[in-house]
Amino acid sequence: MPVQAAADAKQSLLAELREHALVLGEVVLSSGETAQYYVDAKRALLRPPAFRAVGELIVAEAAAREAAAVGGLTMGADPLACAAIAAPGGEGLVAFFVRKERKQHGLQRWVEGPLLEPGTRCLVVEDVVTTGGSTLNAIERMREEELEIAGVVSVVDRLAGGAGAIAEAAGAPYVPLVTIDELYPDRPDRT
Repeated sequence: MPVQAAADAKQSLLAELREHALVLGEVVLSSGETAQYYVDAKRALLRPPAFRAVGELIVAEAAAREAAAVGGLTMGADPLACAAIAAPGGEGLVAFFVRKERKQHGLQRWVEGPLLEPGTRCLVVEDVVTTGGSTLNAIERMREEELEIAGVVSVVDRLAGGAGAIAEAAGAPYVPLVTIDELYPDRPDRT
């Protein structure tokens, strides 16, 4: 992706996240911690401008990492994987979702979507990273399926310590498309 196109896609994504995803007020995060703001990324990602922008950015990361598949833990990864395969350049990718719990009937698969052969290079995607727990769960399940982790991309990194654990578990680069410093620079907990 040309540099200007990437910059434009990032600015579009950031504007959509600011307008639709940033929720001010006290919330309890999935980690159990309390925060004074919440990033409900799906509020933005499921609108056409953010969907298109994130798709373009993820396709560029997948190409850079030579990934053949894009996905991660269901719900956070669902719109991202779909955006990637719908974006220009995403035609050569397939999407997948990692279940939170294995189905007890049917094929009892952890990884849903097209069959991925062991060794398939996968780009793991996540909407928001705080501690990285959801992403780490996806990586663990993918490793059980013998999939190769080509890299990890989050839409928003809350800069709460998850990045290091994710990169270590993945054994591959971790890239946030946007950090909370960019999204909410005046937040009360900024250090």
